[in-house]
Amino acid sequence: MLPTRALRDCLDGDIPGVVSTCAADGTPNVAYMSQGQYLDRNHLALSYQFFNRTRQNILANPRATLGLIHPQTAQQYRVHLTYQRTETTGPVFESMKAKLAGIASHTGMSGVFRLLGSDIYRIERVEVVPGSTVAAPIPAVDGLSALRACMERLPASPDAESLLDALLDGLLEHFAIEHALVMMLDPGRSRLYTVASRGYETSGVGSEIPLGEGVIGMAARERVPIRISHMTSEYAYGRAMREGAEQRGLGDLLETAIPFPGLAAPGSQLAVPIPGAREPIGVLFVESPADMRFSHADEDALVALATQVGGLFRLFLAELELGEETQPAAGQPPHPEGAPLRVRHYPANDSVFLGDDYLIKGVAGSILWTLLKDHQALGRTQFSNRELRADPRVRLPDQSDNLEARLVLLHRRLAEHQACVQMEKTGRGRFRLVVDRPLELEDMDPGA
Repeated sequence: MLPTRALRDCLDGDIPGVVSTCAADGTPNVAYMSQGQYLDRNHLALSYQFFNRTRQNILANPRATLGLIHPQTAQQYRVHLTYQRTETTGPVFESMKAKLAGIASHTGMSGVFRLLGSDIYRIERVEVVPGSTVAAPIPAVDGLSALRACMERLPASPDAESLLDALLDGLLEHFAIEHALVMMLDPGRSRLYTVASRGYETSGVGSEIPLGEGVIGMAARERVPIRISHMTSEYAYGRAMREGAEQRGLGDLLETAIPFPGLAAPGSQLAVPIPGAREPIGVLFVESPADMRFSHADEDALVALATQVGGLFRLFLAELELGEETQPAAGQPPHPEGAPLRVRHYPANDSVFLGDDYLIKGVAGSILWTLLKDHQALGRTQFSNRELRADPRVRLPDQSDNLEARLVLLHRRLAEHQACVQMEKTGRGRFRLVVDRPLELEDMDPGA
């Protein structure tokens, strides 16, 4: 059997494979493979894009031979296959569709390359073709050692925010991955929101993309890693994603979009879902301006890291639900000085504005508004994650509320905004609200 690593490398498309088939009457046909994907030790998938001679032959005679050349060693292989079925939906199809879009954009064939299905084949046997070969180059990064170093530092993180920092710092230090971010899933709104990033001019914390859009949204929706090795404009996230909500009395569009931090011209991208108990809780996304930057080994390593991050997130949640809360530190008296700052809240999407500047929306906006209301009405400065989870005013989703990630988002948005309102940790599952100016809270409720 062909070694797994060699088969995966050969199917990457750096050197196109050759598919040989026969018609029912024995007439042979040879064609280049557009895209292949390793599934497991006994199966692979080839892209189905045209109803051509290869397609006709496979439907009439399900036997095929795939000629492959390893892109680094020049070793040649003949893989004997049996066609089993064609998939037009699901993780394999969506992963191949995303990769094909990258190849098409890179070659200027976006209007021609369109995936109709993923043909699934069983691997019957593999032949090694005699010939001259070269030694494989030594990787710039020892993937196993880098993975071990990253995985050792993650469990030492005391909370969700520190965990995300440890993950992204580890990718830079041990894998030399300079551009990376983590997005969390808001299942109620079918969107992902950025909670942490590295290597961009602006952090993009709070920026959003719809579930199912691009490699990030598709990786989350289909729960499968997606790796693209060539430049693709279709999946370049480095543009501002605009959205807003029209409010009664304003007469214009209320802008609440935060520009996404992605590269304008990525050469390589890799999106890996972060698994939760029932559905992904988010996506780890890395990219590079260089083509073919991320290997199968990188993909495997990031899948392992994302799995550990997902498990630690669930552990943090369980500890906060069952454990004893740390006693709060002494709070500040709620008597700040200075000119009052108008704070507006729009219930339609829970967006919050500090003065004229948009800050946050969604569940994180609802959390902030709840904190500010209690601060103003009751003089409170000390809060806990547990009480917020039980507070009906926050309106957390029934499933996958992911409160810790939303608090990370809110904390970082306030810090980046250098707002007069800040959040300071005072213990496990507790924080303090620090307010430096008097606030004038205004609920922009159309029904009020």
